Amino acid sequence: MKILLAIDDSAFSQTATETLVAQLPKEDTEVLVLHVVEPISISVPPEMASGYYPELNDQAEKGQKLVEGAVQALQAAGFKATSRVEKGDPRSAILDQAAAWPADLIVLGSHGRRGLIRFLLGSVAEAVARHARCSVEIVRMPH
Repeated sequence: MKILLAIDDSAFSQTATETLVAQLPKEDTEVLVLHVVEPISISVPPEMASGYYPELNDQAEKGQKLVEGAVQALQAAGFKATSRVEKGDPRSAILDQAAAWPADLIVLGSHGRRGLIRFLLGSVAEAVARHARCSVEIVRMPH
């Protein structure tokens, strides 16, 4: 089984990682830990090259440390695990990576946003669940 674990630096992602370890078989399971660095949407002066976002380098370094920590935890639990950091829209990057790899299951945490905040920010988990070509497990934090 191939599992794509999409994480950010939140407690929700930590819970998703812990749930994966507790619920899924380690034998013949390969996990790809994915973190997506999202550029800030601002207008760029014409003299700057499109796609130039120097702040992404720092975020990518932090993301690499984040996925490496998750990979170590998964390997310690007996999973075969690798990592990847992508730049772009999280919804698209998760779906694209899951299709290209190809994943049998996507696991991710839900921030549980509601109302106006959800409308403005959108829901990565909802978009992934609606458009993924494979099964999706959305892990919620216990109340």
